[in-house]
Amino acid sequence: MAGSNLPRRIIKETQRLLSEPAPGISASPSEDNMRYFNVMILGPTQSPYEGGVFKLELFLPEEYPMAAPKVRFLTKIYHPNIDKLGRICLDILKDKWSPALQIRTVLLSIQALLSAPNPDDPLSDNIAKHWKTNEAEAVETG
Repeated sequence: MAGSNLPRRIIKETQRLLSEPAPGISASPSEDNMRYFNVMILGPTQSPYEGGVFKLELFLPEEYPMAAPKVRFLTKIYHPNIDKLGRICLDILKDKWSPALQIRTVLLSIQALLSAPNPDDPLSDNIAKHWKTNEAEAVETG
């Protein structure tokens, strides 16, 4: 990592992610591009996704931290806030982004979204409707 022309903040955040990983989350930068992270999130215990292993990609745009990271699921997932292309409906990735937030915060928020899907702010209307009308069946589908 040393010698790269990355902003100091990205280097510090990356070092912390590697030295103090959040429980159930691993994120490592690509060797080719230190702004691109390979992420793995374990399905949280006592959630519909318990036992699952989910791969995501996270990219830090040039404007980071003034602009939110770009994150998407690579693993297919049946979830009201994640579409079939892996895009995530999460306020801090959109209008609630703040430069005070970090990569770690984003990943923990995505992990929390797996624990508590929000069918009232869906990215997939069909899945959200399924979730609201028959949560148990929707969980089985996932």
